[in-house]
Amino acid sequence: MAQGHKFQDLEEMGEALLEYINSSQTEKLRLMKAEHQTLFDQHIETKKIVTKILKEEAQIAESFGQQLLDIEEEKQQRNRELQSVEEQLRQCMAKSQITDSELQFLKGELESLKNTEQHLETLQGEVDEDTTEVIPSAVYVAKLYYLITKIKWEYDTPLNILKGVHYGADLATPINIDTSTRSRSNVSDQLWGFVSTE
Repeated sequence: MAQGHKFQDLEEMGEALLEYINSSQTEKLRLMKAEHQTLFDQHIETKKIVTKILKEEAQIAESFGQQLLDIEEEKQQRNRELQSVEEQLRQCMAKSQITDSELQFLKGELESLKNTEQHLETLQGEVDEDTTEVIPSAVYVAKLYYLITKIKWEYDTPLNILKGVHYGADLATPINIDTSTRSRSNVSDQLWGFVSTE
């Protein structure tokens, strides 16, 4: 008799659970889950875009830096050539053993080198202008991303490696993640785990 009563109680509890599951609460749960998934997808997409922007900015900055180095090397080479021609000119004039045509040729070479140097200085000025426009925006984006996440990234890593340091309130934690061996969701969860909700 007692078992029959327990069975009836169990049956009533099952019906109550079914009624609860079929109520509007499940619809709310589905909506919340869909909203959560949408937010997560937006977060992943935003993170991909920010990472891509930061890498592109770093590549642009590196390219401008290389251009500056190349121009500086070219300028130094032209300066050496200019000094050599000036020295040759002084020697020739001191000895007074050169003809007017040779003197004119050396003066022409000197003028040509001066024009080349002026052209190089103009190019360097243009590259400096481009650098002052592009690099500050990259620095701004990187600083903004750091202020939000407290993660300082290393950008000279292979594409499948996320490497950096999270500077928490009490300690700095190194980050070294191989994205080719883990899911995007897993990587995202780990990174967001570093960020304080405060």
